[in-house]
Amino acid sequence: MNGFLGQNDPLKTFSTNSSSLGRLENIAREIPKLLLTGSLQNSLKTLSSNDLSIDEVLDDPGQLNLAMNYLSFIAHAYMWGDQEPNEFLPAAIAAPWVKAATILERPPILSYASYCLENWYRINSKDPISLENVALITNFLGGVDEDWFVTIHVCIEDAARGAIKAAKMISSLDASSDQNDLVKGLSLIKDSMEAVNEIFKRMPEKCDPYIYYHRVRPFIFGTKDNPDLPNGLIYEGEFNNQPQFYRGETGAQSSIIPSLDGALQIEHTNDNLRHYLNEMREYMPKPHRQFIGELEANSQVRSLIKDSRDASQRYNDCLEEIRAFRALHLEYAGTYIHKQSQIKNPFGTGGSTITGTGGTPFMNYLRKHRDETEDQKV
Repeated sequence: MNGFLGQNDPLKTFSTNSSSLGRLENIAREIPKLLLTGSLQNSLKTLSSNDLSIDEVLDDPGQLNLAMNYLSFIAHAYMWGDQEPNEFLPAAIAAPWVKAATILERPPILSYASYCLENWYRINSKDPISLENVALITNFLGGVDEDWFVTIHVCIEDAARGAIKAAKMISSLDASSDQNDLVKGLSLIKDSMEAVNEIFKRMPEKCDPYIYYHRVRPFIFGTKDNPDLPNGLIYEGEFNNQPQFYRGETGAQSSIIPSLDGALQIEHTNDNLRHYLNEMREYMPKPHRQFIGELEANSQVRSLIKDSRDASQRYNDCLEEIRAFRALHLEYAGTYIHKQSQIKNPFGTGGSTITGTGGTPFMNYLRKHRDETEDQKV
C-alpha cells in the first residue's frame, strides 16, 4: 500500500457510452444549478427506475467508482437540498446506488471515498498533486470554500503516502530486524506527517467557517443518529422498503490515522468513540480496512523501540505529529462547527449542531484522542 489515493487518478468521465450513463453524468454535473433553482427533486421524480442504470460499468472499477461518486452526490442533494429533508429516495437513484454500493462492499451513502478519494483531478495532468493543481469532479453548491475543504483532504492523502508506506514496512519488523530499518521507517512517518500538518494548517486560507457550516456541511450528513432524519431513509424498492440508517461522510473515514495508530500501536481506551471509529471502517474501501487490520495484527513496534534511544525518540516524534494533527482537528471543530452553531442566521443550523456529520459528539472525543496520543510517548 502506497497511500490511499491509489496509483491512478480518478476518472473524470465515463469511457462507456450509453444513454443512462450520459444522463447520470449530466445530472451530477448540474447539481449546483439544480439546487440553486430548486428543481433537482422534481427532475429525479420524473425518471423511471432504469433511467440511471449503471449495469454497463459494473465490471470496471474506475467507472464504477465514478458512478458511485455521481450517485452519492445526487442522492445527498436530493435528501438535503429541499426545504425539509427527504425521507424517501426514488427508485431511479436508489436502485443503482444500492447496486454500486453492494459491489464496492460499503454502504449506500456518501462516504469519504466518494467525497474525497475518488473526487478530484489534476488541472495540469503532468504536474504533481498540490493545492495549486487539484480540482473537484463533483460538487454540491460549488465555490471556493467547498472546493478548498475537499482538496485540502486530497492533498493530505497525497502527502501521507510516505507515512503509509513506512507504516507497512515497520509493521513487518520483529526482534531479528535491523534497527536502522525501524529508525528509517519512523523518520519517514514523522516527515510525512509534518507535510500533512502543513497542508492542514492552510484550511482557513480559502474555507470560511460561516460558509462551511451553512453551505458545505449540510449536504454531507447521514441518516444514523441524525435528529433531522429520525426515521431514516427509505430506498424505494430496496431493503423491502424499510428505512435504513447510515453514518454521514466524515474525515474519520480516512484510513491515514487508523493506519498509523495500528502501525505505531497507539491505543485508545474503550469508549463510544472507539466503537464508532471501528464502525467507520465499514465505510472505507475494502482494501483500506484490510490494510489497517493487517497493521494492527502484525506490528511489534512498541517492543522494538525499548532498547534504542534513537528509535524511541523517532517514535515520540511520530506521536507528536499525530497529536498535532488531532489538536488542529479539534481546533477546526471548534471554529468551523461549535462556534458557528451559536450564531443566529437566516440559513438554518447547518445540520445537527450536537453531533458531527458522522453522528457522534465529536468535541469530547477529539480532545480525548489528542490527549491519549500524547500520553503514549515513551
